[in-house]
Amino acid sequence: MRFLPHTNADRSNMLKSMDMDTMRDLFADIASEFHLQEGSLDLPEALSEAAIVRKFTKASEQNRHAGNTRCFLGGGTYHHFVPAVVDYVISRGEFLTAYTPYQPEISQGTLQVLFEFQTMIARLTGMDVSNASMYEAATSTAEAALMARRVTRKSRVVMAGSVNPRYRAVTQNYLSRLDGEYIEVLMGNKQGGFATDLDAVIASIDEKTACVIVQYPDFYGSVYDLAPLRVACDAAKCLMVVAFSDATAFALIESPGAMGADIAVGSGQSLGIPMGFGGPHLGLFTCKQKFVRQMPGRVCGLTADADGKRGFVLTLSTREQHIRREKATSNICSNQGLMCTAAATYMTLMGDEGLKTVAQRSAAALHKLVSSLPVHVRAAQGAHYNETVLSFTNQKQRDAFLDEAGKRDIFAGIPLEQLDASRASNHLLVTTTEMIEAADIQDYLAALEAVR
Repeated sequence: MRFLPHTNADRSNMLKSMDMDTMRDLFADIASEFHLQEGSLDLPEALSEAAIVRKFTKASEQNRHAGNTRCFLGGGTYHHFVPAVVDYVISRGEFLTAYTPYQPEISQGTLQVLFEFQTMIARLTGMDVSNASMYEAATSTAEAALMARRVTRKSRVVMAGSVNPRYRAVTQNYLSRLDGEYIEVLMGNKQGGFATDLDAVIASIDEKTACVIVQYPDFYGSVYDLAPLRVACDAAKCLMVVAFSDATAFALIESPGAMGADIAVGSGQSLGIPMGFGGPHLGLFTCKQKFVRQMPGRVCGLTADADGKRGFVLTLSTREQHIRREKATSNICSNQGLMCTAAATYMTLMGDEGLKTVAQRSAAALHKLVSSLPVHVRAAQGAHYNETVLSFTNQKQRDAFLDEAGKRDIFAGIPLEQLDASRASNHLLVTTTEMIEAADIQDYLAALEAVR
């Protein structure tokens, strides 16, 4: 709640200094028909501060959220456990109030956190180098396309239709005002269209292609072998860009770097950052060492001062905020420094084994759910990590299940057409994380059985 310390006398003095008589005079340039008239809001009588807090606390307790339900939602934002120490660390004034560390001599704590963050993200993704974050995953994907165009000096971008629809839309928007061709490859009928059709993607590559963008695991949770794509990209002299939504996957399955990615981009939200109604989240951007000077954003590095003491600095800052516009690799001026701190804290706490446990439990929960589905519901075939598509006989049956699940305090999944308008309305995108217990799966299955 805001605290406004100005007295009536303070306000009168400020108005007098501006040669105005009333607060309404401040808005004289706005047409009168847009002004609120006195009494038009029909507000109740004022309450005391204590009464207001009590009123809104009581109202908030009626909210249903991931913390007080069973959450099977995904699609790019995931309900993972966030240790209490993460919030404690990022709430400390040294991190919470810090801005871009222009003066390294007084920003060593922030710079070290960013350096450690980069190191851990590079290890997790199997890539050579990571920057100190992007805004979120969709803009990271778009920036990867722009970077590939600079590296290859070619302008054609091929995007798999199994990439998150939000990533695709933002990338297309970025490229829509530039010369060159943007191609989205339809996924055909492979696994009902709920998997990456790598053959179709490879067939779309030609000598003008700057990069091919795929998601791994893809938007539907499907896991597949990227080796054939790596061979095709080498033959066409284009870059292989791998996007991802849930970074915990790489504690269990092959990393993008191990699969030969030139650039790997995605979301860091699953690394200690709550769902938060869609934000703030964290964009990750990694690449091979030889491309680092074309990387957008900034990179923190380790050095030594005149006395030989270890120190941290901004080694590379090719964003428009730091250098001349015509020399910048990106006009990105915002990054998620505080979210980097949260992710770095989370990864430090979890370690290799902790992240592996999270990934194993997430994948095991999905396997248990899919292996027990009733006959009137089918899941997409093939290997998946923690996300898949459930298909119902028709929309009526699916919506009846969503209603039944809601009555049991279960967020049962996302109607697929809400994310991808081209999809039929009988599909549900479903995700499991380590937060899903065996009892939650049994309740989910019971809700399915209730709508046969």
